[in-house]
Amino acid sequence: MSSTEQKQSLNDLAIEHFRRYLQIPSVHPNVNYAPCVDFLQDQGKSLDLQIQVHYVVENKPVVILSWIGSEPSLPSILLSSHMDVVPVFEDKWIYKPFDAHVTENGNIYARGTQDMKSVGIQYLEAIRRLKLDGVRLKRTLHMSFMPDEEIGSVDGMRKFINTQQFKNLNVGFALDEGIASETDDFALFYGERNIWHLLIHCPGTPGHGSLLLESTAGEKVSYILNKFFEFRRKEVEKLANDSSLTLGDVTTVNLTTLKGGVQANVVPPELIFTIDCRNAITVDNAKWEEEIKQWCQEAGKDVWIEWEQKEPQVPITKLDTSNIYWSRLKQTFDDLGLKVKPQIFPGGTDCRHVRSVGIPAIGFSPINNTPVLLHDHNEYLNKDVFLKGIDIYYRIIKDIANI
Repeated sequence: MSSTEQKQSLNDLAIEHFRRYLQIPSVHPNVNYAPCVDFLQDQGKSLDLQIQVHYVVENKPVVILSWIGSEPSLPSILLSSHMDVVPVFEDKWIYKPFDAHVTENGNIYARGTQDMKSVGIQYLEAIRRLKLDGVRLKRTLHMSFMPDEEIGSVDGMRKFINTQQFKNLNVGFALDEGIASETDDFALFYGERNIWHLLIHCPGTPGHGSLLLESTAGEKVSYILNKFFEFRRKEVEKLANDSSLTLGDVTTVNLTTLKGGVQANVVPPELIFTIDCRNAITVDNAKWEEEIKQWCQEAGKDVWIEWEQKEPQVPITKLDTSNIYWSRLKQTFDDLGLKVKPQIFPGGTDCRHVRSVGIPAIGFSPINNTPVLLHDHNEYLNKDVFLKGIDIYYRIIKDIANI
């Protein structure tokens, strides 16, 4: 077989594996991870990798595939991804979201193409090619396939990092997902905003809807929301007025739920609303929390905050010469002629949990010239972009695992 024929055969195999993985509906809620585990175990066996499956929480498997390095005492490299995907509204899709349909121009439509089953398969297919080329790595390479990332990783990476099984991996550096880029540039993420989900309870005077009662729940909600939306307006202006900023550089607040009331002519005894807040890394969390509490006090008595999620700030991964992994990774990008744009991730990924235990971690998906469609209808990835990503990971893995 010629080198061209071998390359085409490997490309066809990679697409086949990608589509098979996409066709597993590991979709929330109530994900059945068993088919993913079976698929990944088969992949690990075909590549002669060590296979571990841990259950920190029942029915929430953590799959680890490992390629042992020639100097296994060195800190290892972790290539992390997640198996779960977000729900779909099938009637909004051009093609069935778990068919992995390939169009004539090579677009592969399926939930998880960008977020992030593509990256998990790119890791595996890059390793397949490295092994075929006889490459040996100094550092051990671990690939983690995590559950429940899409619902906050509560039973996934957040708990796994505190286990002895994770400590035994001896991770020195980690890579995880990024976001597609619509330009030639590739987005690279070295930090994340910390997530707060606040349920603000506003009790008030109940009564008949025809009265002008004092201190109603609605008045309190209105006061606090006006404060949040004024803050939000300033953050929108900050982003609009400085082209050097990205969404991850500002704090976002959004009203996501509003609950309460029984019928149109009854003033309710309580209204509850939820704020999704993502704090920029420059925010003083303690001062910001005090300001929110002050708004609640000003709104009226008995207003209180229930914290559904209250993440602390996690230190960013340094992108300087003190980080040998970044120095090597940057050199790889330069060698490949890739334009990379470092920034703060606007959402939340498993990277933040890895960083929280002192491990440098970078989010990167080798997807450019592609619309950002994670969590959107008609999510797709072009096969040529997918295959180029395998070549990129081939170099990244070879370089950082041989530092």
